[in-house]
Amino acid sequence: MRLISGNLIMTLVFVIYFIALPGYAQQNNSLRLQYYEPADAKVWEQALPIGNGRLGAMIYGIPATEEIQLNEETIWAGGPYRNDNPKAGVNLKKIQQLVFEGKTKEADKLLNETFFTKTHGMPFQTAGSLLINFPGHDSYQKYYRELDIEQAKSISRYEINGVTYTREIFSSFSDDVIIVSIKASKKNALTFDLQYKNPARHTVSAKDNILILEGRGGDHEGIKGEVIYQTHTTVKNVDGLVNIVDNKLQVKNATSVVVYISIGTNFINYKSVAGDAGQQAESKLSAALKVNYSDALESHSKFYNAQFNTFKLDLGKTTAVDEISTTERIRQFQKTQDPSLVTLLTQFGRYLLICSSQPNGQPANLQGIWNNSLYPAWDSKYTININTEMNYWPAESTNLSHTHRPLIQMVKELSESGKETAKSLYNAEGWVAHHNTDVWRVTSPIDFAAAGMWFTGGTWLAQHLWEHYLYNGDKKYLREVYPILKSASDFLLSTLIPHPKYQDKGWMVLSPSISPEHGPMAAGVTMDNQLVFDMLTRTALANEILGEETSYRDKLRAMAKRIPPMQVGKHTQLQEWLEDVDDPKNEHRHVSHLYGLYPGNQISPYSTPALFEASRNSLRYRGDFATGWSIGWKVNLWARLLDGNHAYKIINNMLTLADKDNRDGRTYPNMFTAHPPFQIDGNFGLTAGVAEMLIQSHDGAVHVLPALPSAWKKGSVQGIKARGGFEIDMQWSDALVNTLKVKSVIGGNLRLRSYVPLKGKGLKVAKGMNKNILLNREIGATALVSNQANLKGNNLQKVYEYDIQTTAGKTYSFSINK
Repeated sequence: MRLISGNLIMTLVFVIYFIALPGYAQQNNSLRLQYYEPADAKVWEQALPIGNGRLGAMIYGIPATEEIQLNEETIWAGGPYRNDNPKAGVNLKKIQQLVFEGKTKEADKLLNETFFTKTHGMPFQTAGSLLINFPGHDSYQKYYRELDIEQAKSISRYEINGVTYTREIFSSFSDDVIIVSIKASKKNALTFDLQYKNPARHTVSAKDNILILEGRGGDHEGIKGEVIYQTHTTVKNVDGLVNIVDNKLQVKNATSVVVYISIGTNFINYKSVAGDAGQQAESKLSAALKVNYSDALESHSKFYNAQFNTFKLDLGKTTAVDEISTTERIRQFQKTQDPSLVTLLTQFGRYLLICSSQPNGQPANLQGIWNNSLYPAWDSKYTININTEMNYWPAESTNLSHTHRPLIQMVKELSESGKETAKSLYNAEGWVAHHNTDVWRVTSPIDFAAAGMWFTGGTWLAQHLWEHYLYNGDKKYLREVYPILKSASDFLLSTLIPHPKYQDKGWMVLSPSISPEHGPMAAGVTMDNQLVFDMLTRTALANEILGEETSYRDKLRAMAKRIPPMQVGKHTQLQEWLEDVDDPKNEHRHVSHLYGLYPGNQISPYSTPALFEASRNSLRYRGDFATGWSIGWKVNLWARLLDGNHAYKIINNMLTLADKDNRDGRTYPNMFTAHPPFQIDGNFGLTAGVAEMLIQSHDGAVHVLPALPSAWKKGSVQGIKARGGFEIDMQWSDALVNTLKVKSVIGGNLRLRSYVPLKGKGLKVAKGMNKNILLNREIGATALVSNQANLKGNNLQKVYEYDIQTTAGKTYSFSINK
């Protein structure tokens, strides 16, 4: 037998490796973002995001100088603090009187003087960057980079003088460090150095071939920066030389190396920064170094896949996309109408949620976990008058319920912090939060009265605790969060006051308030009324489910009946305020009065047809184009209006390329959505909106394909979730559902609503109210009973409704009854 030389064996290994590399042979790239040139070093929105919930990074893929821009979820400016103004409580009644008298400018002025402080929230801050410098790599050929959202990793590849260089990067879910594999197809062809770049005050040192950066969160608005963090970087090499010179980690004449990046902070919780940043970074790095690269990648992928693969979507494919860059696909979408790009953007939203929100961590902020600045737009805080809530709209419906836990934990912490604010500012019981908060869980007003004097932020956030229950039916969990719901309702019970103009009606309102970021100071704002009604009635229902005291339940429901009902105005619109002052020519980005349509469920084509039509008119007046997050909201709203083609039109407005040549574009080359600038809520809103077009379960039944656009004639979805603990697989063609499988996770009555007749074992025509409390709703004294007569004049399709009693753990199959 002829012996093969060691060099030849090495060559064969590399050939096999690169042929097998994902994307190298241009395999199906339906769930990959792909590009044929590196990101522009000056354009952050061209870099590709990776994350594991705690650690985020943006990957540029530049051959000569790779930049890995870093984030850690607890690196914020400032330290534990409060922003309550002691002057507020004594001025509250005077301000309310000014509002009732119509003296809104005087009320605004007094609010700014007595309710606000000089502290308006701390910014989320970058951890800087790791730069990897490759001398002589300025001229290259056959460049390719991708973000594989099925494996949660970034790959870049290029060729220089016949040598192929490959970088594979992921933020490990299993090892909690960022891992970078760098390979050359020729032995000893890797020479590079690593160094830090950081805009904050910092120091760099070295220890045992570990490059260490220690930084500190910034001082801001009089609050001292107390977050200390350390970044530890080292290299594991097979061959070549590794050493540290002049604060640079140098690698010479290697063939294959793995770079490990570990970050630790002293943050423990919103009240304490007594941790050890260095010890945390060191221990995570030490543990990761004990795992070989292939095992680390496998365990990372397994952890991620267990989350991402719970939901699959196929909306069809109309063009060949394997050879086209993602940037070009976005640019061409208005012409191609490629449904697979909508699928990619939808799944990209799920990818971003998994990568920026994991149990026991912080919730996704205004930019998720990705930020390259010390002072990002709006501080990248938690804006809780829509944006933070929108981040979690897809969590339940797209089968990522566990990602909801960080938000639920934040609500728990706000319920603690907000008790002092409720007492100090409103002389009230319970807890309160306004329109904005940060990692330190401040709950008093931020910014200025016209934006920040809105104290139902906590009321809205608390709805997420209830929604999480509706999808899982876990009474143990409900008992855990019930005190938070009760405390939120206690605040409302102690702050609602009679509206003097409507004494004959007995209406109770919140004052002073605004319709978020829109209009003058007011009392009884429509969105407030909707939120208050939901809070009171849902807390009462939780009380009933848990068998708590009936007198409190009765008190909640009695007050709910005194909340002003929604009004239809002179322009046939749903009024945004109690007064009929809406301007039909106003295209403001916020559509807060439509909360009752989505994400609330107080407006229905079946039980409240007049309000349903008024909502449609209001949405038409606001127009179809808006900021990125507002577009995301409008997709959901049009889906709730059961108008799939209009919802799809809004998706078209989102899928326009945002670059230097198109300031009105709403999707950046890396598929981040643009406010502009980047806000991640647009991505999450779009993902939720697509799910809402396919399944709705807010209106007493599980409605299949409620808002399917004509563009998606054939497709399928697997693992989409509905309230009541139902998991659904569905296939459709000719815009009609063909087959349907429903797994009942917790049992109970399943009511199906469909535009086509269905058949299946045990299926019966539905009669009366649905007995499944997780699928029902409470709308004052109006019971939800499907009434075909209500469909007349609403241009809605006839629906068929069926019931089947399900058993936990069993799957039920249905098909179209032709």
